[in-house]
Amino acid sequence: MQHRYSKYIDIIVFIVDALLLNISFILAYKFSFGTLQGLSTFPYSNILLFTNITWVVLSFLGKPFRISRISKLSEILRTIVRFIVVQLFSVSAVLVFINQLTYSRQQLIITYVVFPILILVWRVIFIYSIRLYRKFGYNYRNVVVVGYGDISEELQKFFRLHPEFGFRFLGFFDNATNNKIQGKIEDLKYFVRTNRVDEIYCCLPYVKYSSIQNIISFGEKNFIKVKLIADFRGFQNKGLEIESYDSIPILNVTSFPLEFQKNRIVKRAFDILFSLIVIVGVFSWLFPIIALAIKLDSKGGIFFKQIRSGKSNNDFWCWKFRTMRSNKSADIKQATQGDERVTRVGAFLRKTSLDELPQFFNVLLGTMSVVGPRPHMLHHTKEYSKKVERFMARHFVKPGITGLAQAKGYRGETPDVSFMKNRVKFDRFYIENWSLFLDLKIIILTILTLIRGDENAY
Repeated sequence: MQHRYSKYIDIIVFIVDALLLNISFILAYKFSFGTLQGLSTFPYSNILLFTNITWVVLSFLGKPFRISRISKLSEILRTIVRFIVVQLFSVSAVLVFINQLTYSRQQLIITYVVFPILILVWRVIFIYSIRLYRKFGYNYRNVVVVGYGDISEELQKFFRLHPEFGFRFLGFFDNATNNKIQGKIEDLKYFVRTNRVDEIYCCLPYVKYSSIQNIISFGEKNFIKVKLIADFRGFQNKGLEIESYDSIPILNVTSFPLEFQKNRIVKRAFDILFSLIVIVGVFSWLFPIIALAIKLDSKGGIFFKQIRSGKSNNDFWCWKFRTMRSNKSADIKQATQGDERVTRVGAFLRKTSLDELPQFFNVLLGTMSVVGPRPHMLHHTKEYSKKVERFMARHFVKPGITGLAQAKGYRGETPDVSFMKNRVKFDRFYIENWSLFLDLKIIILTILTLIRGDENAY
């Protein structure tokens, strides 16, 4: 039937996505070498095979090909970018680990420049095409709303104002008397059978529990989707989550993105891949140089470790390259401009943030993340938790090597409470709005800040 949702859309999107990935790889090879000869030979045949395998695995884990009728285009595109970035890091990490370094970096870079462009253009064209198709009255769903009130009226208005989503509103059902109501609740079943209804929306504030149970049972027997609407318009909708305590559904209105397991898995996978790339690609050859410079410059060890506040305010050892001479106030006093404790090599390491490199091992161990609120000394956690409102909320997630506050200029010394308040403000925004895209943006901002130089880095 033309108004039924096409079960083939997901399959079409998945196949075209995979096809575009292979086209991107081939175009990049042609551009890099001027010919397609050698594409089917080692190592490019293996790289192409692994690239396809990782995309298929990621696709079935996260289903980026699945497009909801009401999904925002920006959300769909962010999802695609996130999966492409994860795949790029996966491919790069595997190539490093199998010691396959004889491939063309240019070819791989061009592949992951062309692929996002092709897939984003394809997504935009496809989404707008299918929404235009639905706007003209095809591939629609017939819907009815049980229970009449303010929220029911808003839902009807949504259906009317957005024909591109493909919902055809057939009427309200309620036992109240109103000329806008199609019929009473007991008339619903006959109406549904005779009008090919696809979805039934039940507004909880206006319908009895027993009636809803009966409608759900009826929907299951007749393969009709039943959706419940609760009126939470007065609450902040970001982060709402339904939890189950046995058979009791609980709405959590204070959740944040990293409370969801799938988001934690994505962030942890990114942390591991990014850290391995930095450790293998940068730390491995830079460590001997920095270690020698530290030893020649001043007495003491190469590394400095300090107990700091981590996730859930649990203590952990934070590792850095040593930038100061040994002193008794290291655990209570921040570095200040012109600090006499800082060595010559230490000043350079702090200015370039190279002293933070050992923290990538903290990330591998799971005590830190690449991006997150910066960890504070225990003394400062105790001090500022009394002075700054909701200061401890920043410990809901793992601390990071860099963070949104640092990328926005709030790094280093905290000369007054207002400086810390702004830092906490950015940290809380990050926690409440986390996404892999935001992590990437913060990393890029951090790199740009390091290139330009930061007056607070001392």
